[in-house]
Amino acid sequence: MTRPASFKYFKTSPEIIRLAVMLYIRFPLSLRNVEDLLHERGIDVSHETIRYWWNRFGPMFAAEIRRKRVQQLRAFSKWKWHVDEVFVKVNGKRHYFWRAVDHEGEVLEAVVTKRRNKAAALKFLKKLMKRHGKAETVVTDRFASYKAALKELGALEKQRTGRWLNNRVENSHLPFRRRERAMQRFRRMRSLQKFASVHSSVYNHFNQERSLTSRDTFKLTRTAALAEWRQLCSG
Repeated sequence: MTRPASFKYFKTSPEIIRLAVMLYIRFPLSLRNVEDLLHERGIDVSHETIRYWWNRFGPMFAAEIRRKRVQQLRAFSKWKWHVDEVFVKVNGKRHYFWRAVDHEGEVLEAVVTKRRNKAAALKFLKKLMKRHGKAETVVTDRFASYKAALKELGALEKQRTGRWLNNRVENSHLPFRRRERAMQRFRRMRSLQKFASVHSSVYNHFNQERSLTSRDTFKLTRTAALAEWRQLCSG
């Protein structure tokens, strides 16, 4: 059987590469943790090989996931957006990680900037609207830069603020924070942006809103998500 072009020059099977990349991105594991888990399954690869695989194939897998979901997101993510930002350390310096999720918890966009001001908020919102259209409601905290940016975009009347209104996006930061601790933070802004984008797509793919569905439904959707993952970049 001929391997797809993306795996053409790799001796390791695509199934093992997909498994290694999924373990590293989806779960709060270090490269050496993934190496040990694969070793228990009889797969002998070094953590540096896993690092290379995720850098090479992670963005490709994420791009295919986004491509398959983009039309669905544009159709169903326009009701309400939740937008928030948190600080992250990159090589000891403070940067800001902006994230937007829709009313169902689907991560729409993740952007890293050096500053937390109107220009950064405007850049983030423009990128968000370019990819996903315009929402009916944009929920934010009371950070003044959101108001200034939305006013410039002519969408100030769509802004909503409140004490607990933005809990959805604030909770969506937690999986990334767990990954950040496992990776012992980041050394370059570019690598942070790359990982954040890939992590968001993989999180969307496997996020089944477990608490909102029955056990039987959850098992079906989880199996479907895993089967779809195993077919990424296969043709």
